[in-house]
Amino acid sequence: MSAGFVLDPRLAADSVFIADGPLSQVRLMDDTRFPWLLLVPRVDGAAEWIDLDGGQQRLLLAELNRASQLLRAEPGVEKVNIGALGNIVRQLHVHIVGRHAGDAAWPGPVWGSGTAVRHAADALAQRAAMWRSRLG
Repeated sequence: MSAGFVLDPRLAADSVFIADGPLSQVRLMDDTRFPWLLLVPRVDGAAEWIDLDGGQQRLLLAELNRASQLLRAEPGVEKVNIGALGNIVRQLHVHIVGRHAGDAAWPGPVWGSGTAVRHAADALAQRAAMWRSRLG
């Protein structure tokens, strides 16, 4: 969307690219404790939802709905948490996290709960490929 789009280095370090949607880059968080996707709108300088114009907001909502439906279909997912905090990483990004009673952070939020458990490199590549195929 934006020629000036640059992914925040912290998001790049904690996640892997899956695909580009109409507005957002779709990424998989590298944490085996939770099925966890990120949507990062490719809009230069966007820090808040309100930084997007109406058309971009509708696109982001459509992408969010689609990713959330797919995540909710993952085995064991009982609840979907959606959040766009931006307190540490200011670049606008939306977390979509699959949750279930008894998961590593239940019933609290995943942010700040323990330390991420990284995927093995081959497992991360397989998960990203699986998500690529599901997103079509």
